[in-house]
Amino acid sequence: MSDNNTNTQSKSNTKGTVWQIVGRLITAAIVLAITAFFTPGFQISNFWALAAAAIVLTVIDYLITRFTGLHASSFGKGFVGFVLSAVVLYVTQYFVAGYTVSWMAAIIGALVYGVVDYFLPGEQQ
Repeated sequence: MSDNNTNTQSKSNTKGTVWQIVGRLITAAIVLAITAFFTPGFQISNFWALAAAAIVLTVIDYLITRFTGLHASSFGKGFVGFVLSAVVLYVTQYFVAGYTVSWMAAIIGALVYGVVDYFLPGEQQ
């Protein structure tokens, strides 16, 4: 009986994790779209480039957090988080076609991304 209960809890935790990941991706895409709209020199050509960039940003952020313990967030992590956020925004263009950003736009975009991410409801990291 306890084995069945453990199996049920495992399935519900997996569903919760999947929905958390989907929620993070949707939030990242919304924040990224707003950031690109308000930042000169930051262009995303279409919806698929936006979706791919959101996935790449989420994966890069996850890998950085996993291996260094640092979170690429413009607010709450100080100067290191801000610089890391700008670098992640800039590096993403090498993985996604239709996503272009200059260095200056990445720096401004990190600021805009941080402001928009701060005001969106959800889990604050």
